[in-house]
Amino acid sequence: MAIAADGSARAAAQRLHLTQPAASMALSELERHLGVALFARENRRLRLNERGREMLPLAQEVLDRLQEIQRCGSSQPQQLSGELRIGASNTVGNYLVGELLADFVRVHDRVAVRLRVDNTDTIVAAVRKHELDMGCVEGQVADADMDVRPWRHDALAVCARPDHPLAQMQSLTSHDFAQAGWILREQGSATRAQTERALAALPPGKTVLELGQIEAIKQAVIAGLGIACLPEEALGDAVQTGRLVVLPTPFLNLRRRLSLVLSREKYHGALVEALLASLQSQAQ
Repeated sequence: MAIAADGSARAAAQRLHLTQPAASMALSELERHLGVALFARENRRLRLNERGREMLPLAQEVLDRLQEIQRCGSSQPQQLSGELRIGASNTVGNYLVGELLADFVRVHDRVAVRLRVDNTDTIVAAVRKHELDMGCVEGQVADADMDVRPWRHDALAVCARPDHPLAQMQSLTSHDFAQAGWILREQGSATRAQTERALAALPPGKTVLELGQIEAIKQAVIAGLGIACLPEEALGDAVQTGRLVVLPTPFLNLRRRLSLVLSREKYHGALVEALLASLQSQAQ
């Protein structure tokens, strides 16, 4: 598992506090015992081959179940410990992480939560490859290998600088957005996908910039480089201080669902179940 995650016996050895020869020998012994190679050797890197990818979720399940056995056999089986690897898309990771994790962390203070923030496509891919135990993403997830569960809703909003021509108009129609200059998220972002669906209901505009972070887009809009469609949660401070305004767009459907994603192939131990229970209780 460590070699699959790090791509080399040297890095895996450091992670596991072993010598590199010991890690290499352990891998060789495992492959000899199974009678099959698990990794392709490429320029001093070790990459899982097809058989290795098939066995990866089984290996992870062995480790997770061993952790469960150790917990059940301890003097305090109700007390959870270990590491929980969570992925979050940019909106969730940057603006809703408190709602996602605060209750769980307060109750289970011996669990180390590792949070990875990236765009939706990257987080879903990491859950599929068992690099993450669970993801929380915005937008649609069409993947038969994923167990997708609704979490909550949020909405996007079109924002502009207060002195932008569209911000000076008392009421707006879709036609007022003709030739508007838009600042968009990068491809692979759920915000980008929903923005494109919304813009399809408007007259053609032009893409001024593509940026990978919401905060960078906010600063570009504040600088007067264009308008943007961003999560409402990300706009509060800039709107309150008068640096941005939200344009009224009742003719656009900007509501969306945030979802929890888990791999259908992966065993979900007590830590994942406890987080799911925490979120369900929060929703109720």
